Amino acid sequence: MTHKESVWITNNGTMSDKSAREEFGLTQDEIIQGIRTGKLQYKKNNMHGNPYLKLIRSEVENFVTKKYGKNHLKKKIIEKELTNIKKEINAAKRKISTLEKRKNELLDILKKDDV
Repeated sequence: MTHKESVWITNNGTMSDKSAREEFGLTQDEIIQGIRTGKLQYKKNNMHGNPYLKLIRSEVENFVTKKYGKNHLKKKIIEKELTNIKKEINAAKRKISTLEKRKNELLDILKKDDV
């Protein structure tokens, strides 16, 4: 298997056109332009009957860097990581809240001595 073939199956080696729009602030027209000019390779794919374009992440990152500059790409990567961290923190808070509630229920049962 060549490098070009393996990138399509590598974990985090590809991304959808929707992810490229969300993560890097690209428009669908910019993605199509990148494909037409040969800067972006793509494969047509489907998930649950919904079509999307599968793109090579490193090509998208290079495309964004050339189009908007290195700082834009860094900023978008940091924003994405920050969003992920916020999601994880909120999930942890919800889990802690659930555990605290259950802990209090168990303590109440022990206090009543109705075990």
